[in-house]
This record gives sequence, structure tokens and C-alpha cells, in this order.
Amino acid sequence: MIRVDDKPYSVVMRTPGEEEAHAVGLCLGEGIIDSPEDITTIGYDRDIDPNLIDIWLTDQRRRMIPNLLKRRTYVSQTSCGICGKKMMEDLNQVLKPADNGFKIEVGKIFECLKKLSEKQSIYPRTRGSHAALLFDDQLEVVSFSEDVGRHNALDKAIGNLFMKKTLNTARLLVLSSRISYELVQKAARARLPMIVSKSRPTALAVDMGKSLNMTLACAFESKNLIIFSGEARIKREAEQN
Repeated sequence: MIRVDDKPYSVVMRTPGEEEAHAVGLCLGEGIIDSPEDITTIGYDRDIDPNLIDIWLTDQRRRMIPNLLKRRTYVSQTSCGICGKKMMEDLNQVLKPADNGFKIEVGKIFECLKKLSEKQSIYPRTRGSHAALLFDDQLEVVSFSEDVGRHNALDKAIGNLFMKKTLNTARLLVLSSRISYELVQKAARARLPMIVSKSRPTALAVDMGKSLNMTLACAFESKNLIIFSGEARIKREAEQN
């Protein structure tokens, strides 16, 4: 369970590990926090209760998000992210379009996908986990996480950078799972301009990606790349001089 200001906020079904990163990544994605300075304390003790983590907000942050804090005590399952029309409306108010500037060559995209497969250790053994891999503008790996839930994996990968105060270095997100609306929302909150996955995005995810100036694409082992939005960030072979 994740508690915010000593009150239950979310019950999460997840793969154990990286609990602090998971909690702050989820809170960032849902607009509860914007920066590490919005948190006064993170309380977690794996020896006392490995399934409970507390986040306390500053008074200033608490006053800024009364409506979001009313959304308490819901269950986040491994196969389902956030839902509900009112929740989506609230989150859309805190999303900003992605910045321009970052570009990547087509061939480099497949290299990044290969790195995702190489880093996955749980999936080869279980065939039942998802992964999220983050790269900087030099395509160096800056964060990686695996979890039974694709939303959890992304929360953990983002949360790790958030706590280090280096999230602003991330540019490219590579996913093992399909790109859903919720994953686009989480990536937008992390100010990521580009998502590439091994599976196609949902129609709602594509609509959201277009509205947020994000690049969404999926790639397959056969070197086929399908771009759904933000094509300008992907450099074709003719541009690679």
C-alpha cells in the first residue's frame, strides 16, 4: 500500500523491490508531486512492513492539489492503470507538450530495443514481466526496471531518476509492452519526448501522443518501424550524413 500524508492512497499489485522509486514514480505520474522538493519524508522499512510505504508532502504542495488528493484508496492492478473520466480530466490539466530538439537515427532505435532485451532478467525465466528502459540524449542507459506490471516498471524507472534529481536527462523510453494511454501520461509527466515499444499503441495513446507533441513508435525484430506520431524526431537514412 502507498499512503500519502498518512492516508491510504493506492494498493498496488507489484513485483517486490524498488519500493521508494515505485511510490514516487506513481505520485509524479498522477500529479501528486512535481519535484523532489514537494516531499518532506518517504517512510519505508522492509523489515517492519515491506508492503507499506508512506509519503508526506509539504504544506505548500498539499494546498496546491486538494482535488487530486481526494482520489484515495483505489486498487492499481498489474494489468490496469488509472481509469475514470474525472481522473483523466484532472491529469490532462497537469500535462504539457514535449519539447523539440531530440532526434534519433532509425538504426539506433533497434540498438536500444536490443539493449532492453539484454537487460531483462525476469522475463526469460517467467515469461510474465514487463520492462522500461530510459536513455539520455547520447543514448546512454540512465534507468531500467522490471515488474509484473508494465505501469509499475515505468513508475520504478522514472522514480529512480526522480529521486536522484536527474530525470531531466532522460529523452527516450523503450518499453517491452504495448503503449497505453496511462503509459503516455506517465511519460508526459516525466517530460519524455519519445516512446518506442515492441508492441503497437492503443488508439487513445496515439491521440494523446499527438496532442502532447510526443513521438510514439513500435518496432519489430524484422527491422520494421511503425511511427504513429512525432515522426520529425526520427532521422531516416537519407538524413544521416
